[in-house]
Amino acid sequence: MNSLIQQQILSFRTETFRLNQRVRSVEEARKFVEARGFIMFWPIKGVIMPSLWAAVAGDRPVPNAHDDPGHVTWGWKDAALGKQWWYYAKVLRKKATLIALRLAPYFYALSENFGSPEEDYLDQYRHGLLTLEAKTVYETLLREGPLSTVALRKATNLTAATATSPFNRALDTLQADFKILPVGVAEAGAWRYAFVYDCVHRHYPALPEQARAIGISEAQRVLLEHYICSVGAAEERDVRKVFQWAPADITQALKALVETDVIRPVQVAGQKSSWFAVKGM
Repeated sequence: MNSLIQQQILSFRTETFRLNQRVRSVEEARKFVEARGFIMFWPIKGVIMPSLWAAVAGDRPVPNAHDDPGHVTWGWKDAALGKQWWYYAKVLRKKATLIALRLAPYFYALSENFGSPEEDYLDQYRHGLLTLEAKTVYETLLREGPLSTVALRKATNLTAATATSPFNRALDTLQADFKILPVGVAEAGAWRYAFVYDCVHRHYPALPEQARAIGISEAQRVLLEHYICSVGAAEERDVRKVFQWAPADITQALKALVETDVIRPVQVAGQKSSWFAVKGM
């Protein structure tokens, strides 16, 4: 088994995370997402992933100050809503994720959607996989079409203070399962800023059919390959933190990539656990 040192991995990520050649425009941001396949919008503590923030502002914490130059990413993200430059929603770990459109079908294939967006959610609800709030939010968007967060809360009668957390959790759950996504921004609410949400199958009508022929194992294998090509080398626990798949699924996907000579098992100096590295590293 070949061995690596931590500096090799860090140097690789400096390149793929764009820490040495910063992203300077929305056009470069689009190319960055396409090159990596998927990235986080913000860096997530404890999760090894490229992010748009770090590619623009460097490897530093996200500040609260609204005038920080790094927050230009916020404007790019809002400008892209509805334009299908990429797929944007809270997906990985229910956090803001930017996904190249070519990989969206692979994520969709791993969701609980099985080809009938207007019916599948009912089975999920009956089996306890959707809360009443999530069911209500989804049904409202199915019926009413795109709505701002403010209008959606009113339409679902989830305006009470006690309903804020259940409503927000519903939005997160529905996004992570590729049922809804933000498609625009409305001047609504106290801050005159609110996302507009719509159903995924309405905004991306071809997506369910594109995902239909993709099996779960294939989807996991393709997404895992892109992940390791972004980070250079990773442990199984790194993969689990990002995708939150069952351990057996992660092991199977890693094995398939090793057998096809896409990645290789390696030992990292000072580490007892097994790592997997992109070929050529």
